[in-house]
Formats: sequence, C-alpha cells, structure tokens
Amino acid sequence: MDVAALKARAAAAIDTRTAELIELSHRIHANPEVAYNEVQATAWLTGYLAQGGFSVTSGIAGLPTAFRATAGEGAPAVAILAEYDALPGIGHGCGHNIIATAAAGAGLGVRAVIDALPGTVQVIGTPAEEVYGGKVAMIREGAFEGLDAAIMTHPGTRDSVIAKALACAELRVDYTGREAHAAAQPERGINALEAMIIAFNAINALRQHIRRTARVHGVITHGGDAPNIVPGHTAASFLVRAEDDDYLEELKQRVAACFQAGATGTGATLALQWNENQYCAMRTNMAIAAAHRANLAAVGRVVPERETPRPLGSTDMGNVSKVVPGIHPSIAIAPLEVNGHSPEFAAFAASESGDRAVIDGAKALAMTAIDILADADLRRRMRDEFEHARDDLPAPDAP
Repeated sequence: MDVAALKARAAAAIDTRTAELIELSHRIHANPEVAYNEVQATAWLTGYLAQGGFSVTSGIAGLPTAFRATAGEGAPAVAILAEYDALPGIGHGCGHNIIATAAAGAGLGVRAVIDALPGTVQVIGTPAEEVYGGKVAMIREGAFEGLDAAIMTHPGTRDSVIAKALACAELRVDYTGREAHAAAQPERGINALEAMIIAFNAINALRQHIRRTARVHGVITHGGDAPNIVPGHTAASFLVRAEDDDYLEELKQRVAACFQAGATGTGATLALQWNENQYCAMRTNMAIAAAHRANLAAVGRVVPERETPRPLGSTDMGNVSKVVPGIHPSIAIAPLEVNGHSPEFAAFAASESGDRAVIDGAKALAMTAIDILADADLRRRMRDEFEHARDDLPAPDAP
C-alpha cells in the first residue's frame, strides 16, 4: 500500500473517533490540573490509548504523570508529544487539552496502519510544560533517546509550521533585611522592599538596551507584612527570555546585576535561584516542517511556504528539538486579537473551532508521522539538517 493510501486509512480511523476525541478534549478542559498534578488527564489519556491497542508505561522518567504509549516494533521511531497541564487560575488558557487529545488521536490513526509500516509510533505524555519544563527533566532521564523525530501541535491564532519560541530561564529572588518600627525606629531597619524596588527600576532601565525580542518580566510574590513595619523579607519570581540560548546566558548575568544593585543600595542580603529546567530556543526541523505543511493543506489548512513567524512564548519542546529532530507547529482556534494565556483563549479551547483543531491536528500529525516512518529519504534529510544545526553549520535547504 502506498503512503497516500496509508494516510487516508489513518485519517479515516481518526474520523471514526471524532466524538470520542472531542469528549476527551472537553473532559480534560473541564477538569484543569496544574503542573505535576495532572492525575486525571494522565489516567484518561493512558486508558484511552491502551483501549486503542497501545502498550502503555506510566510514570516514566521518574515523573508520576508522564507516560509512554507504544505501537509497532523497532526502528525508525517517531514520537507524538502530549501536553495536558493547565494554568493556575485560568485553566486551559494555553489549550493543552487540544494538544493532548490531538496527540492521542494522531497516535491511534498511525496505530491503525502500523502493521503496513516499518518501525514504531509512540505517544509520550509530557507533564508540567508551563513554568517547570517537565520535558527538560525527561531529557535528563533519557526519555527521548532512540527516536528519529518528535512532533506535536499547539493551538494558537494562526496555522503555522515554524515555531519561534524563546529560550527562557526562571529566577526566584529573595531579599532579607531587618524589621523595625517604620515610624519610631526606621534607622534600625534594612528595607527589603526598597531593595526589590531598586531592582525593578534597574530592570526597567535595562529593557531599553537589550535586543527587541528579549523579555524580562516578573511579579513580587511577597512585599512585606504591614505598612508600619520596615519589610524584612521580600520575594519575587521572574522570567528572562531571549531568541537564542547564548544571548539568554548573557542576559541572565545582566539581570542578576540589577538585583545585586538592590542589595548594594540598601544593605539587604540577596539570594538568587535559577530553575535548573531552563527552556531552550526552539529549533524547527525544516524537512519535517515541509512535510507537515503539506499534510495541513490536505486537511484544508493552507500555510504559506515562506512564513514570517513572530517570537512566541517559550516551550520545553525547544529542549527536545536540541536532542532529536522536531517540530512545534501551531493550529488556529481563535482570532488573531485573542490573547494566549487568557480566559478568552481558554473558552476557544473548548469551542467548535477548538474541536476542529483536535481532529485536523490529529490527522496532520498522523500523516506526518507516516511520512517519517515510510520515507527513508525524509529521515536522511531531517537527520542531516539536525546534525548541521547542532554543529552550528548552515542547514541544508528544505525541499
């Protein structure tokens, strides 16, 4: 059977599961679970995949809510990644219910034709994408070893195959000063809030002199206890982002200097803690992206060959793209004016357009996985491109 026929069979298998997939997407959406607590979503996804003929292993990479579902045997191997954590206070304002369900649907589509293909398809459940970078921990534990490709799709406001996600580092900041009566004995205090304010002002000044695509933003999580007490402790959480990994390292040092300025100016003691799960910039494999563009067109979503992607947020899929060829395309569920990470976007994630994205995304991912498994030349081109990029050499042109 030729590849076109296999793709048609996979898409038909997904069509037979349309009602089930939409119900699963809505169930995850209605029961949002934040990072590392995605117990229900994990159980629903693994149960559904097991019923569909996958061999499922839960708790991989030492993470209770991570999983691997496998069908087929041997090489080559392609993984379709699922995310399912929600945002605190907003729910699925990033549409991870769609990511998870489209991945499951895609896996089941490929499972329907895996006996006619060489190799293995996996659906890998990756918890805690928001803030904690669960895939980074999974990489350290070898969860993506032995793969030829890792693919996924993300809901957004436009159809795209090229993700321009920023490298990102999370910083926790604490200042320790000395409490004193703010009116009677202020001279005896060391004001930890003033230290934080100095740092904020220094960062505001820094923003004028960094690259346009870089970002530094944060919130004060503790500013003091009462207005008549000189604050003896303050805390903040910051994110530092850059378009490439090297510039992120440079920017981290400049941001740290801003916080040191607060300590120097007030006499407060500074403690900085960088999250070890740092996000890398996304490296889109253009050979896979070209195949995915064609498959999106096959389901009625036309993406221009010459995209001009704008920098998005950050994703731990960027880290995966540095260890295995990968893509992180976008599938539209909302108008351009709708903000991501918002209640409005969360509503679209369970809307009719969100449901269409589940099915279209599942079909396009399944067809791309079939291309990778069936086409040795595509695997060679995507591997050559990956190796050139890893060596910081010019990547060969994608077809």
